Amino acid sequence: MIKVLRTIGALFASLVTVFVLLIAVEGFSAVVHPFPEGMDMHSQEEMCAHVANYPQWVLAVVVPMWGAIALVGTWLAQWIGNWISSTIVGVLLLLAVAFNVSMLPYPIWFKVIILLVVPAASVLGGWLGRGKARVKSEADVIPTESR
Repeated sequence: MIKVLRTIGALFASLVTVFVLLIAVEGFSAVVHPFPEGMDMHSQEEMCAHVANYPQWVLAVVVPMWGAIALVGTWLAQWIGNWISSTIVGVLLLLAVAFNVSMLPYPIWFKVIILLVVPAASVLGGWLGRGKARVKSEADVIPTESR
């Protein structure tokens, strides 16, 4: 039961962290490439036109930001919970990115790179988050001669 609660807590904490970081990335994007005055945010055509006009440098900066989000999110999920929570966060992020790039007219280089960076960063984050599992007891931390 503790393992289930820990997994759920890890999912909650990491997804909240991911959402906060995503809002920061979207805020950055809105500052450097603001929406035009009077744009209908619910219009698919207007949104596609806006995305098609993204400066290439903005997209190049967003790729490592998304990678950092995936790394931090999966690291936190693994560190608090386990590989299940880390995997769920990584898959959710990959699905979100895949859905985003399939719906909007990003350049092909961006679509390919972001779909490689997010899973790679997710795997790395999950792997790095395993650090807590390496320390099993006090005997593993304090050498025998020091006790």
